[in-house]
Amino acid sequence: MALKDILVHLDASQQAQARLRLAAELARRHEAHLTGLFVVDINLPVVTAADAASGAVLADLLERMRADSLAEAATVEPLFRETLRREGLSGEWRCVEGAAPELVSLHARYADLAVLGQASPDDGQPSATAILEATLFSSGRPVLVVPYAGRFETLGRRVLVGWNASREAARAVNDALPLLSGASSVVVTAVNPRLGLDGHGDEPGADIALHLARHGLKVEVEHTVAPEIEAGELLLNRAAELSSDLLVVGAYGHSRLRELILGGVTRTLLGQMTVPVLLSH
Repeated sequence: MALKDILVHLDASQQAQARLRLAAELARRHEAHLTGLFVVDINLPVVTAADAASGAVLADLLERMRADSLAEAATVEPLFRETLRREGLSGEWRCVEGAAPELVSLHARYADLAVLGQASPDDGQPSATAILEATLFSSGRPVLVVPYAGRFETLGRRVLVGWNASREAARAVNDALPLLSGASSVVVTAVNPRLGLDGHGDEPGADIALHLARHGLKVEVEHTVAPEIEAGELLLNRAAELSSDLLVVGAYGHSRLRELILGGVTRTLLGQMTVPVLLSH
């Protein structure tokens, strides 16, 4: 199955340009339609009691913030359209207003893949994490997360699959198949595997490796036993050792009192990733 509809979330940051380049490369490779989404999300500022007492002052402040965000969108749109022209891609530009987490998740439901950015600790925008979480757990679509630092020239040539025999991992592997086509190497690694029917089976990773091999992929299986080291850190270390250009894992999380709680591995990957990660829930 090829990707035919790709969504990339854009903003005015330098990191968004890296996301756009990677999304455009995927769209070119798969002859896919590329949608660039910019969300004008005006967060209410902290105001003094005196400011709050004046509705006119607050309204003026919000309107100026909206105008600034629309001006940013106006600088990003030409870059997106130029990318479409240069790469010979079909695509469209969308600029919408509202809460970014909900809107990105909504638009992602009508794409094969959503390309989002990792939250940068320096941008002072906690909404980036909220956008990732909402899209992962509410869109029903796989999410390709691009690190905020680095330049990524290839994707899907050398792939590491983090396998724990869960429903989420199985979903991630299936969703990643279009990205794996043409891969020179796929390594399936089971971290601290559990034996038995309710775990990884008698030969951890063998079943999913056989499934991938039937898709024409060259697959290796390995096990890592290191219970004293967090699984997310082990996966990132192994990705670096293999010079992987894509990490595929299932995203775990659950809702408690309407607040999303990420699983440990997911949280580690989103915080420390150095390579693009394909996540599915």
